[in-house]
This record gives sequence, structure tokens and C-alpha cells, in this order.
Amino acid sequence: MKVDVIVNSGSAVPALKEATSVIPIVFAAGSDPVGSGYVSSLARPGGNVTGLSLQATETAGKWVELLREIVPDLHRLAIVANIGNPSNVLDMGGAQAAARTLGLEVAKFDFRRAEDISGFEVLNSRGDALYFCNDPLFFTNRIRINALALGAKLPTTFGFREHVEAGGLMSYGANFPNLFRRAAGESARNDNVLAVRVCLLESNDPINRRSGGTSSAMSHLYRAPQEEHKIA
Repeated sequence: MKVDVIVNSGSAVPALKEATSVIPIVFAAGSDPVGSGYVSSLARPGGNVTGLSLQATETAGKWVELLREIVPDLHRLAIVANIGNPSNVLDMGGAQAAARTLGLEVAKFDFRRAEDISGFEVLNSRGDALYFCNDPLFFTNRIRINALALGAKLPTTFGFREHVEAGGLMSYGANFPNLFRRAAGESARNDNVLAVRVCLLESNDPINRRSGGTSSAMSHLYRAPQEEHKIA
């Protein structure tokens, strides 16, 4: 089937870029589009890719700061990532740098499969709290993760509020469902039509808007507004 546009969450962008350089690709939640190589820059994404940026590496410090406020006796932070996801590598680096700035010891863990999410005894022995990078694996298994964390009495922090609704301690980040609604809404009303039935996402957060100074739908990429959602 011939498609006019490809919309995805963001993790599929590398494979999609290899598959086509013509069909517009819109990602709704790119953790770090520039650092991951999705686009050239926020001001001028270039190519056939555009979307919304979570800027996860920039907000990693805020996650750690909030966790430190809620868990005052925090001395050791266990960072859990899917190293097979390039954006997780960047996210982990940002969290590690922020933790060390606050004088915290850091232990890093790599979970790549659902089978890796088992007993948290090892995490408990090396961390006073858990920092989970944004990854589909952790989102899909959020109920299991939080059950294990609660059983081990480990505070947790995540990037999406759905993790908190599933039993996590706190989250800080963009509203995931709203990212897709905004992507669809902006696509539907954008005047910059690149194909007969296709309009690409051009704007998201007016406060953080960066403009390349052209009218091309591929000349802009914006940061998603952040929301804080925490439960003490």
C-alpha cells in the first residue's frame, strides 16, 4: 500500500529513514532528535523527518532534582535503560551527570527484554531509588516494574504520568497522549501541504518555538511542553 505520511512515536525513525527518503516521517515523542541523529537541528530538521522533541537529556537533571527532594536520604541512584535504544544512552548520560553533580553514587543497569525485568534484589543492593529512562519496554511493563519496585521498597521516577498511575512514585515529562493528539491536530490544519493529502507537524509549544525562517513544513521542530506529576 502506498502511504502519504508515516507517523510513529520516535524509536522507529532510524529504520524508517533507511526505508525512505521521500515519504514524510512524523515522530510524536522523540527523546533527543538531534542527539539521536533523527534531524540535523531543532531549527532546521532537514530531510523528510520532523516531529516533537521531548528533550529528555535536558530534563534528566530535573528528574534527579525532584527525586532528591522527595527522597532526602538518597545517596545511590540506580539508572535503568535499554542500551539497545540510542536515545536511552543519551538519557542515561544526562541522568548520570546530574546525579554526580548532586553528589550521588550511580549504578547503571541494562534491560533489553521483558525477561530482564525480574527480581529487583540487585537494584536494591546498589541503589536507594530507581531512575527509568523512557523506553517502550518499560512503558509496556510499567505495572510489573512498579510492583517489583514497591516490593523492594524502592522509590521510582519516570518520564510519563502513566507510570505513576500504575504505581510509580513520580514522573516528570510531557503528556504522552497529548503529543499524538497535537501531532494529528497540527497535521490536519497545517497549510504547508507536501503531498495531495499530507500536512506535516509544524508547531507545538509557542514558548519554546524555534523557527528556521522559512515556510517549509520540514523547517521547524519543537519541544513538547513538560508537566510535573508526582506523588509523595
